[in-house]
Amino acid sequence: MVFMRKGWTTGACAAAAARAAFAGLITGACPATVRVVLPHDVTAGFAVHRARVEGSGATASVIKDAGDDADITHGAEIVATVEPGPPGSGITFRAGPGVGTVTRPGLPMAVGEPAITPGPRAIIGVNLRALATEHGREADLVVTIAIPDGERLAPETLNGRLGIVGGLSILGTTGVVVPYSRSAWVATIHRCVTMARACGITHVGAATGRTSEAAVRRLHGLADPAMIDMGDFAGALLRSLRHQPVPRLTIGGGFAKLVKLGQGSLDLHSAHSRVDMTWLAALTAGCGADSGLVAAVTAATSAAHALDLATARAVPLGPAVARAARETALAALGETTDMAVDVLVVDRLGRTVGHAGP
Repeated sequence: MVFMRKGWTTGACAAAAARAAFAGLITGACPATVRVVLPHDVTAGFAVHRARVEGSGATASVIKDAGDDADITHGAEIVATVEPGPPGSGITFRAGPGVGTVTRPGLPMAVGEPAITPGPRAIIGVNLRALATEHGREADLVVTIAIPDGERLAPETLNGRLGIVGGLSILGTTGVVVPYSRSAWVATIHRCVTMARACGITHVGAATGRTSEAAVRRLHGLADPAMIDMGDFAGALLRSLRHQPVPRLTIGGGFAKLVKLGQGSLDLHSAHSRVDMTWLAALTAGCGADSGLVAAVTAATSAAHALDLATARAVPLGPAVARAARETALAALGETTDMAVDVLVVDRLGRTVGHAGP
């Protein structure tokens, strides 16, 4: 078996650089290494690449190590500058060179904000507040994150489509990059199906990620052996179940992932399938939306933005996506299948926005 080395997200690297810079601001010298706390009780150590304390601020950087993942930011320098903020202001974020700025609605950051997503903001905040507490200070800070090569790398990402201009996004909910071998993941899915059948499990749940897995568990009360982490490999899961059927299957996923499944894509990875906003707009029209909303969905920056637009107008787009995704799944299982299939669609916060099937 080949074990692939894990790495760190840009968010974890930004947190490490910010903590090192804040330590320099407090003590007058940035450390050579720094440890940061990540979600799920994970801690990680980072070597500080460059550091300086000057004027009222301090700057430190780390080099991103993405492990064995094919990540365009592997080896990039992630830089954080920390300066005192106004009393009572808390932690505020700015985009430095190479970090993008949000220019369109529909993302979890407001228009005009730096493209530092909520996960990294939370990780940075936890670490800076902990360090402030250790030194009896308030964490009223301005944190500027930069990626010197970010603007050059940005065209290789989806940022342009999302309306993020000027550079890359700072991403990562857990701080950890888990690389995968496609063949190994698919083989694991097949083994999980085989195991479920051998254990007499009659209801299997398959999810694209942790948030949707938790939602499937809440809905049906399924135990660990019944759950399969299918990731982006919906096609592999369905092919396996076509040859090794079980009585019941629940598929859970985030809205954008299941839009792609509804479009007919069986590989949900961003490198192999994209959300078709024209298709999504047509689905919105089929839900009874007026022409104005259909046009807005067509021009939406992301699937999540489209969902927000539809939800604000009480148009049931989530259930329609669930139905479309279920139709794709049933087609992949084959016309003769008697498997009971339901599909659960969740938003970023894990809230159910659509459900279809028995």
